[in-house]
Parts: sequence; C-alpha cells; structure tokens
Amino acid sequence: MIDLSPFISVQEALLKQVPRENYRSLYERINWKNRLIGIIGGRGTGKTTLLLQHLAEKSSYSSKYLYISADNIRVEAIGIYEIASQFFRMGGEVIIIDEIHKYARWPQEIKNLYDSFPSAKILFSGSSTLGLQLGKADLSRRAVFYTLPGLSFREYLLLARNVKLPAITLAGLLKEHAGLTSEVLVEGPVLGHFRDYLEHGIYPFFVEGIEEYLAKLRNIIEKTLYEDIVSTSSIKSSNVPMLKRILWLIATSQPFEPNLVRISNNLGLSKPTLYGYLDYLERAGLLSGVMPEGSGFKLVRKPVKIYIENTNLLRAIAGELSREDPVGTVRETFIQHQLISAGLQVRIPSRGDFLVEDKYLLEVGGSCKGKKQIAGKENAYVVKDDIDMGFGNIIPMWLFGFLY
Repeated sequence: MIDLSPFISVQEALLKQVPRENYRSLYERINWKNRLIGIIGGRGTGKTTLLLQHLAEKSSYSSKYLYISADNIRVEAIGIYEIASQFFRMGGEVIIIDEIHKYARWPQEIKNLYDSFPSAKILFSGSSTLGLQLGKADLSRRAVFYTLPGLSFREYLLLARNVKLPAITLAGLLKEHAGLTSEVLVEGPVLGHFRDYLEHGIYPFFVEGIEEYLAKLRNIIEKTLYEDIVSTSSIKSSNVPMLKRILWLIATSQPFEPNLVRISNNLGLSKPTLYGYLDYLERAGLLSGVMPEGSGFKLVRKPVKIYIENTNLLRAIAGELSREDPVGTVRETFIQHQLISAGLQVRIPSRGDFLVEDKYLLEVGGSCKGKKQIAGKENAYVVKDDIDMGFGNIIPMWLFGFLY
C-alpha cells in the first residue's frame, strides 16, 4: 500500500498559494471534460499555476483530485502508474501530473492508465521539448493537447495593472483598431507599460520581482539547454556552448536571414549538424523560424528568417534592450511572437515583413515608417512602434499584444 499523504500535503500547501483570479486566456478554451489533457509550453510560462487553478476550483472535491510532480523523488522511486492506479482504486477521479517530461516512461504509463481506468481523468503538463513532442505523437489518439505560450501584452496588463480587457481577433484588430485603441487608452497610457512588457513581461514570474527576473530567465535558458535538449537528443553537454554561440549570433543580428553555408563554415559545423541544432533550439522554444510565402516546410528546410522566440529571451541572451540596440529585431520579434502564439500562420513575403494567414500583409517599423514597401498591395498595413493610436491602415504595434 502506497502512502499518498505526502503528495496530499504538498497539494494542500500549493493550493493555499495559487492565485484564485486573473486566469490565462487558455484556461477558458480548455475542454476540462476530456479524459486525457496535456498542457505543453516553455519553462516558466505558467503551466503549473493553470493546473492548480483548475484544482482550486474543485477544492470541495479535493479527495477526488491528486496533484503530483514528476520531478519529485518519490514519484520517480514509486512510479506514476503505481501512484495513480492506487489513487483511482481508492475512489480518486482526477490525477494531475506536473513536469511529466522529466519522467522517462511517461508515454507508456499514461497510455496504460488511460486504458485501465476508463472513468478516470488524467491532466498533465510538460515543457515543449523533443521528448514531450514524441510522447505527444504516441498519445495522439487519446490525448487532447493545448499549448500555453508566454503572456500576451493584454495578459501582462491584467497581471501587472489589473487592467481587464478582452482579447481581439486579427480581423477585428485590422478593421476596428481605432475604436479598440480608444477603449484601451481609457485605462491610461500604454507605451510605458509596453516597454516594460518587452523587457520583463512575457513570463508570469515577473510578479515575484523585476530585480530577479533576468536571472530567473537566464536560468531557464540554461536548464533548457543542459537538461531539456541534452536529455532528449543526441547532443552532448560538451556541445551546449555551440548552441549558445548560435543563440548569440541570432540575438545580436538584425532580423536574422540565415546563410546556413556561411554559418556552418564559421562555426565549424557540417550543414546537417547545424540543421539539427537549429531544429532542437526551435523545438525547445528558444528559436522561431518563419518560412517564406507559399511554403509549408519546417525550420530544417531553411526558413527565410530566424528569431529568438520572444523579446524577453532576446534581452536575456543579447543583453539590455536600449535605443542603441537593433530595434528592428525587437519589433519583428514581438510581432511574430504574438501572431504565432495566437495560433496564426505567419510567412515572410517578397514585399513587406509578414504575411499572415496568406491574406494580410504587415510592414513593421518605427513612428516614421512609410508605406513604400506595401504600396499597391491589398489588405496591407503599416505596424508602427512608438505611437498610441493609428488611422487608416496604420496600426500601433502594441495593439497586436491583444490577440490572445
């Protein structure tokens, strides 16, 4: 007989600390009635909090719910299947398994639990690493997966300033941006908050203190490289410095248009090895490769541009963001991150910066940005930084942070 009381004690302690308001936008989109739900996302995006908030809502049924973390030494020693099967046999109904990617046998054991206990529900979370994605393929017929991205600018305002505003669709943003902007500005100026968001607002742990934010983010990068990528790939720890060189190269460039032959020569890597490194970095949530217009290929098929995944990671890798830094990189990094996180298809067109959903053409720049690049194009818009409001087909950049 397994003693579940230590897990229950941890669960009760966590429930006392979990915030009971200000839910992520993903929370309402999850169908919690599904029997097998996976929440995936990068380290630090708030997966644990989201699952605990669901558990807190069911606090009157706490004896029917059990939270465990796969990185707990007792879980590794006893096994997920053994813990969960006993819990279900004792009348438990829902088990929540956090950090599941740290448990090597998780795909098979989750599959066995799902098949052995047809009335039970299993919720789990894990970082978006290669190992979790392979498990996702194994469970594709059973599990429903949701991806939790970093905070949008809208969600940042909710957590930082308690400003509650709805998310908007891309079509609504492009058509009604003047009215939408006015509704936001009623709550006060936004450009200062937007600068803060670009530097330290994408990961929810900013609420624990801005002073430690960069250190925590750099720790996430280290853990992603040395724990996530190394443990789920053929890359050795001794090769991680090469991954760091690649990240630094991309972070300190203008929007990075890769010449993979030149890069492989400069780094002393074969092209297949470089392709593999880029692929692992993207799967781990550190890079974002954007393909050319009309292309459906993956990153290893040579994207037109490669970005650091978001502006906070860009700051942590390249250093302090200031007006002397390549602001074009910051702007494009923000736009592609918000669009992709909102589930929209993004491509690099022959003219303009981004083609969204094969329909909308965006040209991104500062307050003096002109329309030359998109002249004569239909559904074309200039996305300007450093402006509060837009007009016509000129849209303030910060408003794209309201897509989710």
